[in-house]
Amino acid sequence: MTAESASIHASAVQVGELAILIRGPSGSGKSRLVFDLILAGRAGQLPRATLVGDDRVHLATRGGEIWVSPAPALAGLIEVRGLGIRGCDHVSEAKLGLVVDLMAGDAARLPNAEALRVTLNGIELPRVPVGPGFAPFPMVAAALITTNTSCSGNLSADCVEQIGNHISPTIATD
Repeated sequence: MTAESASIHASAVQVGELAILIRGPSGSGKSRLVFDLILAGRAGQLPRATLVGDDRVHLATRGGEIWVSPAPALAGLIEVRGLGIRGCDHVSEAKLGLVVDLMAGDAARLPNAEALRVTLNGIELPRVPVGPGFAPFPMVAAALITTNTSCSGNLSADCVEQIGNHISPTIATD
């Protein structure tokens, strides 16, 4: 471990080569999102997804990267609402590549660039802020499978209102 390490209330899942850190208050759906990502990986909708840790994970900074691992007492365990604590395949460590904040107060339809980044342990990472009442899985899946050229940064020159319905002259503008 390094001086830049911490145990935090969060869940994490490795999707492909990188882990997703899922933060939010108790009952916000962290475990559910982990399980949805695992199921999507098994169904081939996303790259293979494997539990890192549920409810409490450890972050460690090494070589300019953040690594996430499960709390030892919770390794391989996930809460499935209505079924209780269940055993699940897991990895002991994964490099962090994305942060998802559930119940985020700064979530917006067309978020500014600052809302889509977060700094942890001095390292900047992509972030998905999910507002109350919104399903996180489609947003996270979109972040994983789409490119970073969003309409909020690529508005057409004729978009005087600066909103997403004016992306290109071939789409209705008013």
